[in-house]
Amino acid sequence: MRKSHPVRRAVLAGAATVSGIVLLLSLKPASDPGAASAAGGAAPPAAAQSPQGGRGAGSGTVTGDAADTQYGPVQVRLTVSGGKITGAEAVQAPKGGQSDQVTADAVPKLNQAAVSAGTADIDAVSGATYTSAGYVKSLQSALDKVAAASQGQGSGSGQGSGDGTGQGSDADSGSGEEQGGGGQGTQVLTGDVAQTQYGPVQVRVTVSGGRITGAETLQAPKGGRSDQVTADAVPKLDRAAVSAGTADIDAVSGATYTSAGYKQSLQSALDRAGG
Repeated sequence: MRKSHPVRRAVLAGAATVSGIVLLLSLKPASDPGAASAAGGAAPPAAAQSPQGGRGAGSGTVTGDAADTQYGPVQVRLTVSGGKITGAEAVQAPKGGQSDQVTADAVPKLNQAAVSAGTADIDAVSGATYTSAGYVKSLQSALDKVAAASQGQGSGSGQGSGDGTGQGSDADSGSGEEQGGGGQGTQVLTGDVAQTQYGPVQVRVTVSGGRITGAETLQAPKGGRSDQVTADAVPKLDRAAVSAGTADIDAVSGATYTSAGYKQSLQSALDRAGG
């Protein structure tokens, strides 16, 4: 029997050792994240994107429509927080000549009154009848926009609730419309135009919880003496409508025709609320 050569044994042992090391390295798990993912492992979760903060309901700035007066336009901008007026400013007001002094005196008082009252039911400033009437009209249009925005948010959340749960019954899905148009929520209702001997009269009211919370005159007699009669009568009629909560209000002395047209248009607006 042949004897194994010592050198040959050493070479064979070395080869066996190298083979073992190679085998061990091939069995080591991959540490690369991409390899783990390719093998079916879950990739590390990406950082969650934080939602953008939405503006609170009934908060922000709202600009009313410009109201034309005999001495120039008046336009009001409100700051509203939580559905309440926290600031008011006139972005337009009559200017030039005597109007500068009248505006400088009246506007700060009207701004303060709007914030204090929280509605457009504010008194005219003495010596600034036309500016006050325009201010009230623009203020009411801004409040109408706030009410409409709040109403839209409310009906949207109501629909989301019914659709999301899949259990919204016919009665539930109709509640949003009922609040918007059935007299239980906030409504802005415009009456029919009432023709009078001196011109048309048209009234718009805001109704909340079945009660009148605001009233404004969209059309009223104008030109000549009618301007003064309208400027004096309309704010009184608006306040009377809110106070009475019905169209059963007294005529303003010296404005019989305007008062009659106002009541007729007011009643038609209230009829819509009831319908």
